Amino acid sequence: MNIQSVNSNQAETNSLISEAGSERTQYPYVTGTSVIGIKYKDGILMAADMGGSYGSTLRYKGVERVKPVGKHSLLGASGEISDFQEILRYLDELILHDNMWDDGNSLGPKEVHSYLTRVMYNRRNKFDPLWNSLILGGVKKGHKYLGLVNMIGVHFEDNHVATGFGNHLARPILRDEWHENLSFEDGVKLLEKCMRVLLYRDRSAVNKFQIAKITEEGATTYPPYALKTFWNFSAFQNPTVGAEGSW
Repeated sequence: MNIQSVNSNQAETNSLISEAGSERTQYPYVTGTSVIGIKYKDGILMAADMGGSYGSTLRYKGVERVKPVGKHSLLGASGEISDFQEILRYLDELILHDNMWDDGNSLGPKEVHSYLTRVMYNRRNKFDPLWNSLILGGVKKGHKYLGLVNMIGVHFEDNHVATGFGNHLARPILRDEWHENLSFEDGVKLLEKCMRVLLYRDRSAVNKFQIAKITEEGATTYPPYALKTFWNFSAFQNPTVGAEGSW
């Protein structure tokens, strides 16, 4: 075997390795459903269930999808769980690098949200998106901040935000009942009302929820719990009544 043949074989091998290394995940595998965030009188409240769906199978029922970030922020995610874990690694590095300056300042929720918008848009431009919709809320120096960014980098700030099915089913409730002087107790009741509707209507939701809050004093994540439900609505018992041609 001559040298030219060896070099040719090596080039083909390197080409195959390069092609294998550039593969893209184009579909999420283990996913979480809706997250809801609202501003209330003292800070930010966030709620999400703890289900992780493998396709249409509710495979995991203990997945935490709301996490504190640094001193001032709270992050909630729907979508691919492994991509959410990767985002948390990015944020750990960001917060560590910020702390290394030791200048008495720390990143607030607005800065963290801005960073996430750049990360999501950058990955989208590489055709290798992080398959998540993220809610970032927090409080710094008395200013409450709540924003959302999706998997292609579209982002906005609002008084209440939701991802997934929550954007269609919970936001109308929030538009009707949210106000800026919500107490913590009223805020929790409003979130529970939204999550109950999602539990009834979203096949990927599970009746195991987690609520977290962040104020000037810091973040608090409460133990998971289940909501009381009622399944004897006539529409649930006979959903096809009056529907001609249905099964």
